[in-house]
Amino acid sequence: MDMKWWQKAVVYQIYPKSFQDSNGDGIGDLQGVIRRLDYIKELGADVIWLCPVNESPMFDNGYDISDYYAINPMFGTNEDMDELIAEAKKRGIRIIMDLVVNHCSYKHEWFQKALQDPEGEYAKYFYFVKGKDGNPPNNWRSIFGGSVWEPVPDSEYYYLHLFVKEQVDLNWENPALRQEIYKMMNYWLDKGIGGFRLDAITYLKKEEGLPSYPADAEDGLVSCAWGSLNRPGIEEFLVEMRENTYGKYDVMTVGEAAGVPADGLMPFVSLKDGYFSMIFDFSNGELDMIPPNNFWCELREWSVEEIKANLEQVYYNIEPDGWIGTCMENHDCPRVIDYMLPEAGQNFYGASMLAIMQMGRPGTPYIYQGQEIGMRNFPFASIEMYDDCSSINQYAYAKSVGYSEKEALKFVHRRSRDNGRYPFSWDETENAGFTEGQPWLPINPNHIELNAARQLRDENSLFHIYQKMIALRKKEEYQETLCAGAYRPFMMEEKNLVAYERYTEKPMEKGNILILCNFQSEDRELEIRLPVNVVLLDNYNSYEKMEGKITLKPYQAVVVLLEDTYAEF
Repeated sequence: MDMKWWQKAVVYQIYPKSFQDSNGDGIGDLQGVIRRLDYIKELGADVIWLCPVNESPMFDNGYDISDYYAINPMFGTNEDMDELIAEAKKRGIRIIMDLVVNHCSYKHEWFQKALQDPEGEYAKYFYFVKGKDGNPPNNWRSIFGGSVWEPVPDSEYYYLHLFVKEQVDLNWENPALRQEIYKMMNYWLDKGIGGFRLDAITYLKKEEGLPSYPADAEDGLVSCAWGSLNRPGIEEFLVEMRENTYGKYDVMTVGEAAGVPADGLMPFVSLKDGYFSMIFDFSNGELDMIPPNNFWCELREWSVEEIKANLEQVYYNIEPDGWIGTCMENHDCPRVIDYMLPEAGQNFYGASMLAIMQMGRPGTPYIYQGQEIGMRNFPFASIEMYDDCSSINQYAYAKSVGYSEKEALKFVHRRSRDNGRYPFSWDETENAGFTEGQPWLPINPNHIELNAARQLRDENSLFHIYQKMIALRKKEEYQETLCAGAYRPFMMEEKNLVAYERYTEKPMEKGNILILCNFQSEDRELEIRLPVNVVLLDNYNSYEKMEGKITLKPYQAVVVLLEDTYAEF
């Protein structure tokens, strides 16, 4: 089949503040990213998703943009960005930028002008609404807690912020605002970037009239999702944005599209006319969360059977003409080893099993910095050590409903976004090779044993498992099957086994590919009527061939090449 370049790509996500510091100020920067391009090339990734680097006061680590056209001096200059695009291109790597257009910073020129005249032209770029009897316009709760409304000084008005009060929601009902956004997007596309990751994109449309809803917690508020998440009419905004910007370029786009149900994926991800090239599959990223509030002190137990069911449902709803971005970690998540594996599996075998499970799936895989070496959660000693605003707010909420400081901190340890945001572990030196200065967040003490330099030297490391899986995806004889082939669950009745077959309608010369992942701490014996086959990858290095009965060790994962078009089961 004819695949677009981004269907064959592997994306490496960089959180610039924590990736590599080049000037000793303790903060990662664009020159640091340039310095590490060869590392990304060696891994095999060919796209970099760069978390926000635009001008920002950094109330939410760059997701509050104050100037869409300027690079934050913290990270460098516009010239540094040009150099990064050029240097990456020399290595066959494209840069996609993180774009935040649901909201902007309260420091943005538009909002500052709106504050000067709450009934003027720029106020219409936002949601300026009069209060009711001295109260906010409605009872929506922000994503990070508390009301979504903040009073406009010296007026009867409030302004809307679904996230922190320094992140002011833009009014997409205003055509003038939309044209400003499109102009800015085309500016960056003309510079040669490879596309956009679109942050919080399914929040653009708000329910007409901004109505209140019944309270869902003791604070008397209700999740803002009811009136702002993937609301009817959003499709008009997304089609217009595509047609006026990236739809005219050979680029990729990926939407952070919370709130899209499995049976509603196709308009977002159709290879023919989707709003984006793909959206992220988050179906297994918040298994322990209870929506819509997602309070960290109210987590639930989950099972491996849910992972299997979610995988099947996603592909059932997008095959054969949809596309998805697969991920296990990002800058908003805890580390996958701590989140998705029990203590017995929190080791090389569990981590490499997860790697094989993800990299064998259909779609474009995303690897978050440090995932490829198995970086772990970092339980900071006190709440004062955390930088993440959601961690601070969740800690406060847990205490407000009766948990002790120790209990509240334990919830933060488990779910904090800072688990993925502390500096990258490059080597065993004092500051892990990240900086010669004082790092902005603490260095995890485990960097002495767990670091990139050590894994690069070890051919049996997790880094090399990712490298080998990427190489398999890119190998000509397997590429169509592993990148774009169909997905078929295998042995669904086997508990704690995630197994699936990848196949194409046009049979491969050497057969299809079967992936088996043993999600348990005990051996398991499987009796499968398979033809003679070859093992392409095995995280235990214990098999060259399989036939008939096979034994999978704890957290063992194998990638099997079948001789026949279909396995018998």
